[in-house]
Amino acid sequence: MNRFENKTAIVTGGAGGIGAAICRRLAAEGALVWIVDTNAGAAEDLAAAIRTEGGMADCSAVDLTDPHAIRSFVSGLTSKGHGIDVLCNNAGLMRRGALMELSAEDWSLSFQVNIDALFHMCQAVIPVMQAQGGGAIVNTASQWGRHPAPGHIAYNTTKAAVVAFTENLARDYAPDKIRVNAVAPGEVRTPMLESNLARSGRSLADLNALVPYGRIGEPEEIAALIAFLASDEAGYLCGATVEITGAQAVA
Repeated sequence: MNRFENKTAIVTGGAGGIGAAICRRLAAEGALVWIVDTNAGAAEDLAAAIRTEGGMADCSAVDLTDPHAIRSFVSGLTSKGHGIDVLCNNAGLMRRGALMELSAEDWSLSFQVNIDALFHMCQAVIPVMQAQGGGAIVNTASQWGRHPAPGHIAYNTTKAAVVAFTENLARDYAPDKIRVNAVAPGEVRTPMLESNLARSGRSLADLNALVPYGRIGEPEEIAALIAFLASDEAGYLCGATVEITGAQAVA
């Protein structure tokens, strides 16, 4: 499929587990993918790998906690003659702990990365999409934003905010033919999850046993759903948050 031929896509957190899968999927379907990540080396390596595979990719290191950096990145991209057809707000972080276990810094940073960055990125990108007659935005929420897991109040609250943000943004900008949707994954086998397992003493088999489908998700499966939501095939889907969990209850 070439659903994104002649289109430009921005993917934040693009060098991570799910982000890298999104970038590879969109590039494989013809998009020029702009990888945004604080890890410049990993972003450059991924962009080079995508180009080796025959796709189109470039990258930028952007501090998503800095609104000025976000605006400068978007204006720099458009000044090069690129439109912005797809925005995947995928970057996020997790600070663990119940309320009394969290620092004020953990709480603030969770909001800066998981929700404030979406606000500033969308403020920068939506005028571009309006001028070109439309576009697609897909935000990465979480199953835990709808069904909170214990001991993760900052993460759960910010991901619930992503769901609300998505619904509001969709309602306000659907008249401009800007479709806004979100995905809400359950557990996904990423390098971060595997490192957390090693630290907790739990095994992948333990997590798989919690999922009615028999296993946790793969990054490529989340990327496939995001690609569908961003494509013209989902042309009437707007304001939805799609859970992708293998029918898993909260772990």
